[in-house]
Amino acid sequence: MSIVRRSAAALAASAVLGMAITSAAAAAPSPTPSAAAPSGLYGTGDPAYDGVWRQSLALLAQDTAGLKPAAKAVDWLTGQQCDSGAFPSYRADATKPCDAKLPLDSNATAVAVQALAALGGQDAAVKKSVGWLKSVQNADGGWGYNPGGASDANSTSIVIGALAAAGEKPDEVKSKGGKTPYDALLTFAKPCGGKDGGAFVYQPKQPGIVADSTAAAVLGAHGKGLVVTAGAKDAKGTVCEKSTTVEGAAHNGAVYLATALAKTGHLDTPPMAGAADPTPKPDFGNTADAVVALTAQGLGDQARKPLEWLEKNSAAWAKESGPAAYAQLILAAHAAGADPKSFGGTDLVAGLNATGPAPEKPAADPSESEKKDSSDSGSGVGVWWIVGAFFVASVGAGFLFSGRRKNQQQP
Repeated sequence: MSIVRRSAAALAASAVLGMAITSAAAAAPSPTPSAAAPSGLYGTGDPAYDGVWRQSLALLAQDTAGLKPAAKAVDWLTGQQCDSGAFPSYRADATKPCDAKLPLDSNATAVAVQALAALGGQDAAVKKSVGWLKSVQNADGGWGYNPGGASDANSTSIVIGALAAAGEKPDEVKSKGGKTPYDALLTFAKPCGGKDGGAFVYQPKQPGIVADSTAAAVLGAHGKGLVVTAGAKDAKGTVCEKSTTVEGAAHNGAVYLATALAKTGHLDTPPMAGAADPTPKPDFGNTADAVVALTAQGLGDQARKPLEWLEKNSAAWAKESGPAAYAQLILAAHAAGADPKSFGGTDLVAGLNATGPAPEKPAADPSESEKKDSSDSGSGVGVWWIVGAFFVASVGAGFLFSGRRKNQQQP
């Protein structure tokens, strides 16, 4: 949620859109940018808009790759949580209580829940965050980027992933009006035929970047988070069908993505208004998120071409964009059964690790331990997280709001 999974550029656009929609209800001040990235945080770029997002993705990707993240990296993330259980996009001084004016972020909270649930040992923090998420559920069953904002596909989807990661049943999490998150998701699904037929829009009146919201919503509709394995083969193939169920909407959303990827193997980012170069640019993040969504839907054959395109073309993008980008690619490789340590000749895991604190060393080989007559009880390989469960990423996953009103994370 995403992924839920979302490209920095797409997530930035979605974040701006979400803030614009929310502004009528409450003018939320922007976080104060920090002068330097804190020790323990992945990436060196200003974390004001994506600190929690990129940290959570980094830890989740390391865990998925079988690594145990550094304790100080986990501590940095847990230290961002407010007493209410919510996470902001970032707060510079975690030694003080969260300021009442600090904007709280459903996407940052949801992705932090997914990461902390995967790592284990953070039950209290996870429970507190889930309680907060439930408390800000909208009447339609969904969530907006900030509390009080209109529900959107990206936010709703990544919260679904968080609920499932925490052991909740998303279809039983109901608003005061009796609506579930899946009721909300269906309102974002477009019917077959016409422009963007089968896709999920960001909001009914604000389409946003449709590939981003669609990739997120396909995972949400399956009750999954940012880490997935291949779903059962979709017997319907790539035909969009009339449907009134969330399962049918997920199929149609995946068909939209498969069709968009069929020609070139990648999605595109439209040029910014007034840009000197009107040519669309490849959208690496949302392409990675689409691979995850297609795999979860059981359209692995349709995910193969974009995966191969990413293997050939994404190395420079990941190096430039930083930890969230590396994480998105690792999650795509994991979903599709590829090796993230040899991804088109690039070791994505090593690249991610280099952007922040080194993971803890794995436990020593038993024979070596016997020779030394000692063991390293403070280390160990993290378990693989298979979720039954974030636009901001965003992340474009992509998912919502990894870019947070910025164009790209900096390495």
